[in-house]
Amino acid sequence: MSFIRYTSKDVDLMARMMRAEAVGEGRLGMMFVGNVIVNRAKADCLDFTDIRTAREAIYQVQGGNYVFEAVQKGSMFYQPARESTKRLARKNLKYWRRHPAKYSLWYFNPFESCPATWYGEPFAGQYKNHCFYEPAAGTCESVY
Repeated sequence: MSFIRYTSKDVDLMARMMRAEAVGEGRLGMMFVGNVIVNRAKADCLDFTDIRTAREAIYQVQGGNYVFEAVQKGSMFYQPARESTKRLARKNLKYWRRHPAKYSLWYFNPFESCPATWYGEPFAGQYKNHCFYEPAAGTCESVY
């Protein structure tokens, strides 16, 4: 069983995104990024009602830009996926979820302390340089 349906291409794409967004935060940091990708594909609420796959989550566009900065600015995203990172991506897709990203739909690196909310969504926790945010209570039951 898995959280969302996926193909080997989804595993490859997700591994590339996890590495591009969080390689400096190690395996656990990359896994937290994977949680957010899976949660966005699983969620049927807020900005994610038309997102059902890892590919759709990664290539989502809002306001004319990709939501994940690495898609448009990250050369690391366009490098081949490593087998070790593909294993992490498969773990995310199959079953792995952990706080602070367990139910998070957003993360960012503020280069300072994490604010209590981000665009009105509550702070779930921090791992190294990334702050994670869950949907406000009662706004997105499908992610829990």
